[in-house]
Amino acid sequence: MSATVLQRRLGKKAPFASPEQEAALGLLYVADRIENRFGRLFREFGLTNSQYNVLRILRGEGGPMPALEIGRRMIQQVPAITGLVDRLDKQGLVTRERSEEDRRVVYVAITAKGLGLLDELDGPLAEVHQELLGGMSRKDLATLTAVLGRAAAAVAAE
Repeated sequence: MSATVLQRRLGKKAPFASPEQEAALGLLYVADRIENRFGRLFREFGLTNSQYNVLRILRGEGGPMPALEIGRRMIQQVPAITGLVDRLDKQGLVTRERSEEDRRVVYVAITAKGLGLLDELDGPLAEVHQELLGGMSRKDLATLTAVLGRAAAAVAAE
């Protein structure tokens, strides 16, 4: 049996122990390369991947939202959403306001400066998406998206 693309890429001599192992390692390998590429772009704009993710969520929401809800919607889990919001607030990219009804709840909103930064990032980000996955057909991308959706549902059930 010939080595798989991933096996060759990792320099792995023996076959993977299972298809699940190969799939999981393949996901980790690709995710790492994608995350690193996005990270380089975001650093050019003074952001981390997680900070960009917060701003993306807030822009998509279209209004203030509780900090804990932002944390729930993050692509990557972060242990301290408060620290992340603190850093964005110091940069003037978001504002915070305590709820009048429940003082434990902090609402976060994106500022005009934050929206402007995202607008600047939209073009370069689209270029990175194209650079990373533009070589795949629309059919392959749809299949990948569907398979990743099933994988996401499986890991969310844990």
